[in-house]
Amino acid sequence: MPDEKLTAYRGGKALRRGWTTGSCAAAASQAAAVLLLTGIAPPEIHLHTPGGITFCLPVEDAHMSGNAAVCTVRKDSGDDPDITNGVRITASVRRIEKGVTIEGGAGVGRITRPGLAMPVGEAAINPGPRQQIADAVHRAAHQNGYNGGFSVTISVKDGEALAAQTYNGHLGIVGGISILGTSGIVEPMSEKALVDTIRLELDSLYAQGQRIAFLCPGNYGADFARDTLGLDLERAVKCSNFIGEAFDHAAYRGYPEILLVGHAGKLVKMAAGVMNTHSSVADARQEIFTAYAALCGAPRETLEGLMAAISVDACVELLDEVNLRQPVLSRIGREMETRIALRMKGQARVEFIMFTGKYGVLAESAGARTLCERLKLQ
Repeated sequence: MPDEKLTAYRGGKALRRGWTTGSCAAAASQAAAVLLLTGIAPPEIHLHTPGGITFCLPVEDAHMSGNAAVCTVRKDSGDDPDITNGVRITASVRRIEKGVTIEGGAGVGRITRPGLAMPVGEAAINPGPRQQIADAVHRAAHQNGYNGGFSVTISVKDGEALAAQTYNGHLGIVGGISILGTSGIVEPMSEKALVDTIRLELDSLYAQGQRIAFLCPGNYGADFARDTLGLDLERAVKCSNFIGEAFDHAAYRGYPEILLVGHAGKLVKMAAGVMNTHSSVADARQEIFTAYAALCGAPRETLEGLMAAISVDACVELLDEVNLRQPVLSRIGREMETRIALRMKGQARVEFIMFTGKYGVLAESAGARTLCERLKLQ
């Protein structure tokens, strides 16, 4: 029997979960910290991820290099097709007086344009993995009675070559891959199986008596729904990029109302009628902001900046410079409502809340908050 916690069921198949590059970096850092403090490298690290699963990650190539301890962990994406599967992620850890500093070495990208999770000039190691790394080395320190700090450098073998197969260059990340992962877990993502799972989860909640289909595209939306809106995630269905498919099945199943809570990086695409929000299918974010900013009278310089922006946050920052955030987002929100209505054809009423972590709620439909309160009572 497969380990239930390490297994995801997609379309009736048992698929193995894997661990993210962030989890690899954290495990390698913890192993190197143990080697630094004890002189002995652990053969494996039992890493408890933010997503609640503990993985046993084998440690490779442990050695001392001057005053630094070095350990490597290999990425395992489970049964998810992923170009980073098998990549070797290495942590070099040395003592410092206090605190934890985290830097990117060879094969880790560096941010050259604003609008991403980390500022320009920083290594492309996202906040979630940074916290994982800090927690991991603190754990090693606590277990070995060490009260000082650590300097951690993460590197990725062949990371620069691998980055050529990703969207990093388009985002302004140069020199390597990004260290990513909010949950620390890689979920198997067979498209057909995932859509089948969305449908099954909607069916199950409907059978339990729920009559508001509560959709979150991913972890960001789910976290915001729970922490900011106070919603119960047991009632939520993660629809990933398949927003249109989820809408269609919710209407088919008989849900009279749908609540969608998601990050603007995905949801804003609906203003262009894009209901499969994966970047490989369509990415109209810049064009949407540019078009509506033009309709609201933005100067050409702002429009040029919007077309070159690499994230929704970067677009909002540009709109703030010309005091156009509210009018542009209001028009985008209205167009989202129009496009959703065209998709639904009166079969179900859809309310939405669109946000970013930096700016909070950017747009919401008129009845979204009322539907949130009603969902809490179901």
